[in-house]
Amino acid sequence: MSSSVQAPDSSATAAVTPASEATVTHTGVDGKGILITEPAMRQLGTLMASQGGDKVLRVGVRSGGCSGMSYTMDFIDGSEILSDDETYTYEPSGAPSFRVVCDPKSLLYIYGMQLDFSSALIGGGFNFTNPNASQTCGCGSSFAV
Repeated sequence: MSSSVQAPDSSATAAVTPASEATVTHTGVDGKGILITEPAMRQLGTLMASQGGDKVLRVGVRSGGCSGMSYTMDFIDGSEILSDDETYTYEPSGAPSFRVVCDPKSLLYIYGMQLDFSSALIGGGFNFTNPNASQTCGCGSSFAV
């Protein structure tokens, strides 16, 4: 996949090709939120479509897991969004937009996190890369700060 980018002060163009699909990330419409790779966007789009109705993805953390804290992800009804939740809208190309919500306490631990998806038989599923984690465990679903 390549696209042409116009230089701001000249008529020259440059081809831009991502190194791999996993390096293409999406943020919320406002440029903030969790980074979501292209494979994760496709998987979330598929899962979101199967949920039906006004569903949103709630992402957060809770105490527990091998390293002290573990990630949580679940689909909730849009009516369950709390007044202090941060809400990010993602608009994947060729798919309907969807919302991701996170409570303020969890956001302190996962802001800037990248969510990826792998279909590998071993180690597949959603994977979290958290720049705030000082330690992670082998399962990839818990961390310490």
